[in-house]
Amino acid sequence: MTVPMIVASENGRRGAAAAMDLLRTGGSALDAVELACRIVEDDPEDHSVGFGGLPNVVGEVELDASIMDGRTRRAGAVAAVLGYGRAISLARRVMEETPHVLVVGRGAERLAAEVGEAPADQRTPESLRRWEERFAERGLAPGSADPSLRAVAGLLTRPMNLQDQIDKAARIDTSGTVDFIALDQAGDMASAISTSGLGWKYPGRVGDSPLIGPGNYCDNRYGAAACTGMGELAIRACTAHSVVVYLKLGMSLREAGLEALRDLQGLTTQEGQYMNFVALTPQGEFAGFSTVPGKNYLYMTAAMETPALAERICLDAG
Repeated sequence: MTVPMIVASENGRRGAAAAMDLLRTGGSALDAVELACRIVEDDPEDHSVGFGGLPNVVGEVELDASIMDGRTRRAGAVAAVLGYGRAISLARRVMEETPHVLVVGRGAERLAAEVGEAPADQRTPESLRRWEERFAERGLAPGSADPSLRAVAGLLTRPMNLQDQIDKAARIDTSGTVDFIALDQAGDMASAISTSGLGWKYPGRVGDSPLIGPGNYCDNRYGAAACTGMGELAIRACTAHSVVVYLKLGMSLREAGLEALRDLQGLTTQEGQYMNFVALTPQGEFAGFSTVPGKNYLYMTAAMETPALAERICLDAG
């Protein structure tokens, strides 16, 4: 019997603990990662996942999520979902009840209605306050589209100065995209990611979180990886799948993670953009990685009472 294991982004503490309770009683990795994501999605204090997520530039909260079964390599995902919550459960419905992997926008919202999800505004007073505050910091009226919506979105999503860059990075780490990878007693793996995406983004922008390959990939044979951070970077480097391919080629987990970081290092980036990912092998070896130093992740085994924090490996660590 395999010893259950879970790794997660730093904001996944409550979800990881609940998922481990399920794994200890013989629950599946797939059920565990869905449960873990749901807990974070329902938390209004986490302002870039689910209910209470940061709005896009026009004040709407759009949700993305993906889930992958490492035993079968089935996957499901949704993106740009408006007016419904529980994005991770909707992604699982895509995997199990449609012939598709990714359903977006109006189609995902229609699916949510078909499976009985009640419409629910994902905005909260606090998330809207933060949206308005971001405009004010840039000297703009909330909801302004002058000179153009794309220019405003670009201005809102870029740091104004070094302190803003530090503060924005901190907000992403503690209140950002959430990801989980689990290993269950049967030796099966699963991974899941949920997010409301980049705050103040252009409407319809989709990052790596709902994309199988760039943001999320899970294969019982070799391992799994899941990403948080600036999704455009993982899309350009196909980061999660690359980690798993490097494991397939015989690299150690550390070597595979560092090679994926080298792939990211070669990309041109804007100020404040970085990428984090966590990874887990079928043997229960785990690690977290980041393109910048000082970032953390969580891990938990069946023998632990609470999740523990660990520092992510970066290229400077060698």
